[in-house]
This record gives sequence, structure tokens and C-alpha cells, in this order.
Amino acid sequence: MDNLVVRLKKAKIYQGSQLILDEVDLRITPGEFTYLIGKTGSGKSSLLKTLYGALPLHHGSGEVAGFDLRNLNRREIPLLRRKLGIVFQEFNLLSDRTVAENLAFVLNATGQRSKSKKQFLVDEVLEQVSLRDKNNAMPHQLSGGEQQRVVIARALLNKPQLIIADEPTGNLDPETSDDILVLMRQLAKVNNTAVLFATHDYRTLEHFPARIIRCMHQKIFDDQEIEL
Repeated sequence: MDNLVVRLKKAKIYQGSQLILDEVDLRITPGEFTYLIGKTGSGKSSLLKTLYGALPLHHGSGEVAGFDLRNLNRREIPLLRRKLGIVFQEFNLLSDRTVAENLAFVLNATGQRSKSKKQFLVDEVLEQVSLRDKNNAMPHQLSGGEQQRVVIARALLNKPQLIIADEPTGNLDPETSDDILVLMRQLAKVNNTAVLFATHDYRTLEHFPARIIRCMHQKIFDDQEIEL
């Protein structure tokens, strides 16, 4: 795959029978931080859903983390997602469990049985998001920014090749949003994990420039060379 985490070539992305994006060519390398922007309804979420297997790819070719999207069967989707970290705008933390228990729940679901290994992995990801001292806190005791850091820690548990972030700062104030963005850029570099960061916050793009992929007119455009 030429050391690519994501490779789409002439992909047509549909929601049901409706064509959302046409002739999509996209290449993302390990450790690369990329913004995904576009108006509501422009196809951002459809593109992301295709990458993590929620929408099938029937036209064109696509590979994500070594998985062929054209030939992805139902049994392989969970295996693909173990290679990915997915961060949404909503935190979706289990309200009746501590931070550590929320993370352990994911490890249990992916078959990790060793108690000591689970403890090590939980401590490791909480250290990366600067929340090691919050492992026994309940979600309601955390700020919005801290809860999103837990979500990012959860996404890091399986050492993903790609983190897909769908408007992860949409519910946060500007200062907290900046903190989360800086964290995700650091994690991309330190872990050599690609990050595809969907946002509609142009202030963020101006303050923290990086490669930009724009969804517009049923196409995607690489805006890396264009000044906003």
C-alpha cells in the first residue's frame, strides 16, 4: 500500500442510492494530520463512515489500515475498527463507570483478558492525554474538555493507525477546543498515527495550519496549497 494508511481511488460514495461524493482520490500517510472541511451535507460524515466501514464502497477502490474496503465483509468490520480510533462530538461515556472502567470496558470487548495488561494500557493512554490522576473519577465529575480527553484515550487503546475525529470539538469552548486540537496533533506525531479531523471551525484552521481536504460540489479537493 506504499506506506499509506488511507488510499481511495476513483471512489464513489453513496448513502443508499444517492451519490454523495464522486471520483474521490485520497491518500493519507502515517503520522499525518489532515483537516476535513465542508458545509453541512457536503459529504464529510459519509466519507468518514466509508473509511470505518459503516457505508459500503461499491465503486472505485479503497484501502484503510490494510483492509480492502471493496471486499470488506461484515465479520471484518470489527477487525478494521480495531486498527482505527474514532472520536465523535458526543462523548458517549458510560455514566455509571469510572474513567478507568470506561477504558477497561473497551479492552474487554476486544478480548483483552489479562488484568495487569489492561491496567498497563489504561494507565498508558491516560498518561498520554494528561489524565492519569482522573482514573477513578466519574464522567460527570469531569469538564467537557476532560471528557473528550477520555474519549481520545479510549481511541488510543488499540494503538490505531488512523484516528477519525468527526467534529470532536463541536461542543467545546474555543480555548478547550484548542487544547484538544494541540493534543491530537502531538499524538499524531508521537505515535506516528494519522489523524483525519473533520471540523467547521475555520478559526482553528487559521491558528493551527495543516493539510486541508475540502468536500464541495460532490468532490473532494486538497487545499494544502491554498491560503484561507
